Order: sequence, then structure tokens, then C-alpha cells
Amino acid sequence: MLGSEILFQCLKAEGTKKIFGYPGGAIMPVFDALYDHDDDFDTILVRHEQGAIHAAQGYARVSGEVGVVIVTSGPGATNVITGIADANIDSTPLVVITGQVATGALGTDAFQETDFIGMTLPITKWNYQINRPEDIEWAVARAFYLAKSGRPGPVVLDFPKNAQIHEAPFTEYKPCNFIRSYQPVPAINPDRVWEAVNLINTAQRPFIIGGQGIILGHAEQEFKDFVEKTGAPFGVTLLGLSSVPSDMPHFLGMIGMHGSIVANKLQQQADLIVVIGCRLADRVTGPVNQYAPLAKIVHIDIDPSELGKNVKADVAICGDCKEVLSKMLPHLYKNNFDSWIHGFDFYQNVEQEKVVNPEVHPAEGPLHMGEVIDKVAEVSKGEAIVVTDVGQNQMFAARYARFNGTTRSFLSSGGLGTMGFCLPAAIGAKIAAPEREVVAFVGDGGIQMTIEELGSIMQEGTAVKIVIFDNTWLGNVRQWQELFFAKRYSYTKMVSPDYLKLADAYGIQARRITERSEVDAAVREMYAAQGPFVLHVCVEEDSMVYPMVPPGQPIDHILLNRSEKI
Repeated sequence: MLGSEILFQCLKAEGTKKIFGYPGGAIMPVFDALYDHDDDFDTILVRHEQGAIHAAQGYARVSGEVGVVIVTSGPGATNVITGIADANIDSTPLVVITGQVATGALGTDAFQETDFIGMTLPITKWNYQINRPEDIEWAVARAFYLAKSGRPGPVVLDFPKNAQIHEAPFTEYKPCNFIRSYQPVPAINPDRVWEAVNLINTAQRPFIIGGQGIILGHAEQEFKDFVEKTGAPFGVTLLGLSSVPSDMPHFLGMIGMHGSIVANKLQQQADLIVVIGCRLADRVTGPVNQYAPLAKIVHIDIDPSELGKNVKADVAICGDCKEVLSKMLPHLYKNNFDSWIHGFDFYQNVEQEKVVNPEVHPAEGPLHMGEVIDKVAEVSKGEAIVVTDVGQNQMFAARYARFNGTTRSFLSSGGLGTMGFCLPAAIGAKIAAPEREVVAFVGDGGIQMTIEELGSIMQEGTAVKIVIFDNTWLGNVRQWQELFFAKRYSYTKMVSPDYLKLADAYGIQARRITERSEVDAAVREMYAAQGPFVLHVCVEEDSMVYPMVPPGQPIDHILLNRSEKI
């Protein structure tokens, strides 16, 4: 059987249903074989390879399956590097198959040759060059196993042309479920579990942090049971949003730089912090030498390299969080910390009065991003999948979107902060869950980075609802320039195209709003639309995301607005 055909036999055996890709010279034999597999795979032709990998990320994050990308060599391959790095830091399972020149031409600077294995070695969970068709089955099986097991991540298979067009024997696909040197789910140390249980049962001022590991580990119910039994206040990271209902008791929202005031204040006064499936990155902790100075730290993570990497843990438990929490639950005391939590009601009231109300219920002036997101949350009843780009739209969505408890409902580029992520990721999300509404919140900067994917929406009929916040600036950079660079607005003013004309050119319904009185009707029109919809929202030019912890400051040093801090 031809190598290109063997590849699709392997993908079919792995249960692959969707492929995101773009053809080209060095991968043409694979796309020729794909011609005969229309009934086996739904292949989404994107408009740029970066769109392919972000769409595969959106698909993987919503479905929980491995996203599959197929692109050509050279620029086709290098165009997916940003998405590979993004998937690596955000633990998204992908198998990326790239064309390559024939092995006899490697090292000759042949047309569209790049050393893609060397380029992606630091940003993949594993990469491999398939130089012979006899190795395809082994490589694909290993790739899928590594991508989806343990801490998920991206895998690259570089596929030289000769391995695609030569023949090899193929009878039956054998999936991989064991690699001798690889331990995807570490054995849990029972002594560490008991140490953690004792700390939790004796804590007077505990705080719990949930990260995306809860979602990746399918531990949403165990996490809910854990926080309910302990009675402790808790918050989540950006990528931990939607792991629990937004109205759950003692849930204080997102933590970190633009997180909840009371959540950040509680951490700095806690005597115990339990961290579950979270890297404790800088946007969460601020300077680590000033983070949670009074607290002991219990850190649970499946990846041993994350334990103690940023913040030293007093009790580090390496293991699958679902299993760890299940072992803890029977031994935890039923507790109540209402008196400690209510001691911070002052901060809740300050945030509502000084931050939330001015953003969500402004009395006058230009439109705010927050009020539009709040209206979408109201109309959707917290049932939509929310996808964001990076910047102010991202932070406002994280703060004001609401989730009813359906997991995998918030998608954003977390660790890498990739502008342009939103639109293609939203396409992938809708393909993964066609029965659910997908709302994409994107700024005028981010939309123009991957705006060509409106063509993918047109071709596929993907019913994504796209809210473009247009403040004529690169808003988040402008905010930092105002606050920390003496208002020296260097190259952040941006001119936008006519988004309604663009939407019309792609056959997509669209509407523009500039007045507060239009918001309710426009959001309801967008939500009721049967197909894709673009809502172009002209918002205030000098919008600012608050609260904000200034860079380099402890997480309880918080700006409320331009003139007040707490």
C-alpha cells in the first residue's frame, strides 16, 4: 500500500473524523489519497496554515479529541509553528503532519525544505520524521498516544515525499498504549496525600485554585465535591473558567492580574493554598517571592516538571487530579469558612461599585466591551461556548462571561497569548460542537491577523457568532503605554476596514452598533441568526481593563481605575 494511503488507514483507525489543512507540493500525494476518503473524514480547507492549527486547537479543546492538521513543507510548515507553541504551553492534544522534501534531497536547501524537526523540538511533546513507509503505522500510533495521554500536547510528524509515494506492507493497525520510557500517569504517593489532607483539615484560612488541569483530567465533579466539602473559597485561572458554574457558592471568579479583587486579597492572607492543575505562572502569582507569604502550598499536577518550578510547594502531589481528589475526598472534614470569607465582603462591594458597575452599567458615554459581553451572557443564559482573542477583549470576556456548568466552554490562548487565535479557534469549536452556540469575542487588532478565515466560514457554513470590538487601537498595549510608558502611544493607533462590507463579501450577516440603546436588539438578532453573524461594536477608544495588578507588584496591590487603588 502507498505510504499516503497507509497514513489515512491509521488516522481512520484512531477515530479521526476532522482534518484541518492546506495542500501544497510536498504533501500533494497525501491530499491525492485524501481524495478517496471523503466518506471517512470531514476536511476543512482553511485560508492560511495558522488558521488550520488554531482551528484544530479549538476543535481539540471543545471535543477532548486529538486535533489533526495536515500542511505542506517549508512555509506551510513554518506557518503552524506559532500554533504548535501555543498548544504546547496550553496542553492541547494535536497531531501535526507536515510534508517534507524527499529524504535524498534533505540538507540540499531543496525547494521548500526546512529543518522542521529541529525547529519544533523545543515546542512539541514529541516529533519524528517518517523516512520510510514501513514506519508510518508505528509513528502515527505513537504520536496519538503521546498527544492525548498524561499532560496532553502537540506532536509533529514530518513526512518526506518518498515515504508518501513508496509502498509498504499494511494489514492491521495496532494502536500504542505503552512506551517503556514514558509514564503518562504517575503513581500517587499516599504519604503526600495524607500530608495534604491533614493540612486542609487543620487550615483556618484556606484558598483553592483550580486550573485547566481539572478540565483536561475530567475532574470537574471531583473538584466541585472537593470545594463543597472543604467549604473553602476558591478561584480559577483563565483557562480554568467554565470548569464550574459561575454562580457556585464560594466561587470568587478568576484570579491573577485582572482577576477578582477578593480572590487576590484572600490568597495573600491565606494560611493554606491548594493548587490543582495549574502552573502558577507569573500572571497568576505576581513576583513569586511576594506570593502568599503566610500560606503553605499544596500543589497537585500530573506533570512533575511543574511542581516547584515557579512556587515551592510544601506538599507536592504528582498525579492525575481526578484520582488525587478522589483519594482525598473521603478523609476531608466537612468545613465552613463563611466567617473568614465574609470578612472580605468590603472588597466585594468595592469591586462591584468601582469596577463592575461602571463597566457593565455605564450611565453615559461610548459603549463598553463589558456591557456587551454581559448582555451576551444574559441572552445565552451562560450556555454558549465563549472564544476570545488576546488583549482587552480576552480579559473583559473572562470577567463578564457566565457559564452554567457545561465544561469546555471557554477557549483562549493562555500561556502564549496569541493574537489571531480567536476566529479560527471558534471555527474549530463550532465544528466540534455544532449543536451549541459559539460566540467569538475579538478586537480590531486580533481579527485582522486571521480575518481570511471568514473564507473558511463561508465555505463550510460554520455558524459562528463573531463580536468585533473596535476601539481603533491595540487596546491592551495602549493601556500599558498609558499606565507605564508615560502615555507614549507608539504605533498602537489602528485603522480598520469596513467590517460590514467584508462580511457581505463573504456572504455573512452583519450589523454595526454605536449606541447603548442598540445593544439588546443587536445581541438578540445575532443570537437568533441561523448562520454565521458579525456584530461590529464601536466601543470607547480609551477603554481600560480593571481591576489590574501592575507588573512586578504583589497580587494584592490592585488598581481600581485611573485614580484609585486598593
